[in-house]
Amino acid sequence: MNRHSAIDEEDLPAGAPGGFPGLEPAPRSYQSWVADETIEDYALRYAPASHRRWSPGIITHTALGGISFLALEAIGAALTISWGVHVTVVAVLIVSAFIFVTSLPIAYHVARSNVDMDLLTRGAGFGYIGSAITSLIYATYTIIFFALEGVIIGQALHVCFGLPLPLGYLLSALSILPIASRGMTAISRFQVVTQLPWIVLALLPFAAIAWTEPDAAQSWLHAPGPAFTMLSLGGAIGVLCALTLQIGEQVDYLRFLPPREASSRLGWWGALIMAGPGWVLIGGTKVLMGSFLVWLAIGDGMSPDFAAEPIGMFWHAYEYLFGPRAALVVATVYILVAQIKINVTNAYAGSLAQSNFFLRVARYHPGRLIWLLIHVAISCALMLMGVFATLEAVLAIYANLALAWLGAIFADLAVLKPLGLSPARIEFRRAHLPDFNPVGCGGMALGALVGLALYAGLGGQMAQAWSAPIAFALSLIAATGLGLMRQGHGFIARAPHVFRRRTHCDCAICSHGYETRDMAYCTFYERPICSLCCSLEPHCRDFCKRGRAPDAVDPAAPALRLQRMPPRLGQRAWQVAAVFALLMAGLGLVYLLARYLSASLQNPQAATHVFLGSAPLLALLAFWAVMANERRRLTEDDLIDALRRLGSTQRELAVRQRLAAVGEVAATISHELRNPLGTITSSVEVLSRSPGLGPEAEEDVQRIRRNIARCSRIIDILLDFARQGAHETVPVDLRDWLAGLVAEHPAAQQITMQVPEGMRLRCDPARLQFAIRNLIENGLQAAETVPGRVPHVTLRAFHDGTRTILEIGDNGPGLAPEIRARAFDPLVTTKASGVGLGLALVRRVAELHGGDAWIARTGPEGTAMRLSIHEQP
Repeated sequence: MNRHSAIDEEDLPAGAPGGFPGLEPAPRSYQSWVADETIEDYALRYAPASHRRWSPGIITHTALGGISFLALEAIGAALTISWGVHVTVVAVLIVSAFIFVTSLPIAYHVARSNVDMDLLTRGAGFGYIGSAITSLIYATYTIIFFALEGVIIGQALHVCFGLPLPLGYLLSALSILPIASRGMTAISRFQVVTQLPWIVLALLPFAAIAWTEPDAAQSWLHAPGPAFTMLSLGGAIGVLCALTLQIGEQVDYLRFLPPREASSRLGWWGALIMAGPGWVLIGGTKVLMGSFLVWLAIGDGMSPDFAAEPIGMFWHAYEYLFGPRAALVVATVYILVAQIKINVTNAYAGSLAQSNFFLRVARYHPGRLIWLLIHVAISCALMLMGVFATLEAVLAIYANLALAWLGAIFADLAVLKPLGLSPARIEFRRAHLPDFNPVGCGGMALGALVGLALYAGLGGQMAQAWSAPIAFALSLIAATGLGLMRQGHGFIARAPHVFRRRTHCDCAICSHGYETRDMAYCTFYERPICSLCCSLEPHCRDFCKRGRAPDAVDPAAPALRLQRMPPRLGQRAWQVAAVFALLMAGLGLVYLLARYLSASLQNPQAATHVFLGSAPLLALLAFWAVMANERRRLTEDDLIDALRRLGSTQRELAVRQRLAAVGEVAATISHELRNPLGTITSSVEVLSRSPGLGPEAEEDVQRIRRNIARCSRIIDILLDFARQGAHETVPVDLRDWLAGLVAEHPAAQQITMQVPEGMRLRCDPARLQFAIRNLIENGLQAAETVPGRVPHVTLRAFHDGTRTILEIGDNGPGLAPEIRARAFDPLVTTKASGVGLGLALVRRVAELHGGDAWIARTGPEGTAMRLSIHEQP
């Protein structure tokens, strides 16, 4: 059955732009870990209803399990040491409210559209390629925080067991792979099982502190510290703003929320709020908990550097319950539980983001599992480079990029969509999205560039401290302004095709079935294809989104330009300039960051750390280049395969045309020869009855009869060759049937049969008899050409699986190599009196029976021809 036969005619769009209906797409098969959605977890797809089988409660527990990360406590500790308790508390309250408000529309649209953060960005004002940079920003976020959490585990193992830090980092990275590799199925079970132990271990020391020192919290809030200024508040807010992208990890789970109709309204909205923006209620509290613990530890004589590490602050906190050694062990256990919970989420979200990024820039997808391993490897490199030592600076710089992205998304989801200036439905399929949407891309670019410039000190200390909020505001204003100017244009490249009367559809390339929400109608192949195959398609060059033919010439364009300017020169120059500017901006950013850290931290090694910290980004670029080259190689292989298929099709077409021409001529010649041949036959019969014929005349009459029989046989061959393939089959006893055929042959004594008894075959006896007689005649005539050799033919039959093989072997001289290669082509013969249609007709008879004909062997000792017939039930 043809793999495209399931396409419903009503699904084909009327009046669609002309594609290539004769072009057969190359079948695509994915690696087992890509095709297995329990591993792949719809990394690049819409999450179908069949996969959204978890209850809202399970989704909430799974998403909130990732809030266990102790980097929150570490951030609270760092802010308290740098800016004091008052600034930290106020900054946490402001940023928590900000994160909740900006995260709510993201969570709502993800839960409604069932797409992850990367796919959401495509349809939220960025376009298909434009959102690739946001995927890179998001992937960087998960890598940074994976490294930070891994460092915390390594520190705990080093303090508790004396384990070397590099080995602790490696163990922290490897421990998450068995869980994160299995996707939502394994992660949800792990988070639910570890939720209660984590909560108990997290609250236990605070309960002990409250019992032992009831006034500790009040003393913390009134602790003396640096003066509260707008400069210090802006610096603290800038660091905390890096946490805004945590909503991305939350919604990567929230996309599996079941439809609203499948659960209660209260349960659905409760899960959406708690698993989405509600994370900051717990996260903000944890930042304040870190501030409290570091204040308490420093007040009890612990060094600020060690107290700022989670193992230090919790070791001291658990000493309110246990002795020093027991407190250290319990603190280590708590850190392991909490950090594995969050790093499972970091690794999972990072693998999704990297899959999306490299899919668009390289059109290559080795599978989420491969990107998971790469994510872990890059994070390990960051751990070894000392990312924890520059925690505040790294987060403050990253906050400018994060808020510029968030401002553009918020503008689309919270402003433009309610105003009807952006499509209400989130579109994520390449076939329906423009490559770049200036609304989101322009807004984010403006906010990020201004924010980074201010952070570099171009606007003074105050602007530097508030650079991240300024980046958000500029991005929000710019994206909203661009959306109002464009009035909804440019968000959709072409109207989505509606698959009528269907909920599922088979992809014409990978042959898997998906919900129609994940399908697109490809005007290049004129078939439905899934969103992933559409994204990986290298040949179409966005054929479905072209407004006109690519080679069309604008008649109003100056002729001089068309003659002297190379084609697409402007586009290539723009691409080179854009890539060059991007690389220069990145290099300048690394340079400014290194100078700033060296000066502000008074640490000569800071510049080295920043420079080495850029190595993972360079590794990503290198991997991108390798993947792009691999994609090019695979595309070339696909092209070569397509050319081979085209050549094969052309050869088959040429043969069919030749056969059709020969058949037409054969039918005409046969018709014209029948009448005169019949007249000659009648005349010979009359002549043979005439009295007085001499021996010489009798011999002439016999010669005429033989030639009449030969001509009749040629006419039968021609007619059979011109006849259509319709035929009727009947069951026959093969041994008896062949025995009767051999007995009727004039040279029966020269034919040997080797056919087992009881073999039965369903065939067209008339046509098969003609084919076998033709092969027997050819064998006997070939053997007659060998001097001194008695012609002999052997007829064999045997089973080969579901086929019956008939072999006719002779003791002739064999076939020359040039004849052997073309033996079954029409009009090819080795006999001066031959027509050249016998073997061609033999092959046609075999094909009508579902088999084939070929030369089994040939040489000086003879030739063996074989004919296969498919055994029918």
